[in-house]
Amino acid sequence: MKDLVVSRRQVLKGAGAFGVLGALGIPTTVFADGTTVRWDLISVNFTTGTLSAGGHASASAAGNSKITLTGSGTFQPGEDGGASGGGTWWTFSATGTQTGTGSYKTTGLVSWTQAPGTPPLPNDNIGVRAQESAGLAILRIRYSDGSRGVLTISCDLVGTPDGVFEGITATKGFVDYWNREAPVPGVDGNRTNFHVMPSSED
Repeated sequence: MKDLVVSRRQVLKGAGAFGVLGALGIPTTVFADGTTVRWDLISVNFTTGTLSAGGHASASAAGNSKITLTGSGTFQPGEDGGASGGGTWWTFSATGTQTGTGSYKTTGLVSWTQAPGTPPLPNDNIGVRAQESAGLAILRIRYSDGSRGVLTISCDLVGTPDGVFEGITATKGFVDYWNREAPVPGVDGNRTNFHVMPSSED
C-alpha cells in the first residue's frame, strides 16, 4: 500500500468518517499501523453525482447461477489484518428463481492492494471524498446457512489501470461466482468503493 501523508485537518475529517461508520452500526477499530480501510457495495444517484452505502452487486457461476450481495465493513491492512462487517446475500438459478437468502459476516482479510485513481463523483455520503481509493480486497466470509467463502471487492476509479475491474466476485461453499456483473452506465448497481482512513499524522 502507498505511504499516506495527511494533515491534521484530514485527520479530523477522518474522525467524521468514523462517526458515519458508527451511525451505520459498523464497528470501527483504530489499528496499530494507524490505518483503517472501509469497503462498501455502493448505490449511486446519477442525478446528484452522489455515492452512498447500501448498494448491491452480483456475479455469476458456471451454468449462469448468480449471487447478489449487499454489504459494508472495515479491515486492517497487513498480514495480521482484522476485519468486520458483512451484509445480505441472495442466490438464483440460471432461470432467475431464488434458491437461497440470508446474511453473511466478514471473518478476516486475505489481501488488500491499493490502486491509483481519482473519484469520479463530486459527492460522498459515506466518508471523506479525498480518502476514496481504488484497489482490490479479498475477504473471508461466513454465510448464515453455515457455508463459507471469499468475497473479492474490486474498485476502478478514473485513471485506474485497465486491468482493475469494477464489482465483486464471490465463492460460497463449492460454487465459484467468478464472472462479475459489470456496472451499466447510468444504472445503479455493481459498484464498489474504498475509503482509506489514517487515524493519526505521520
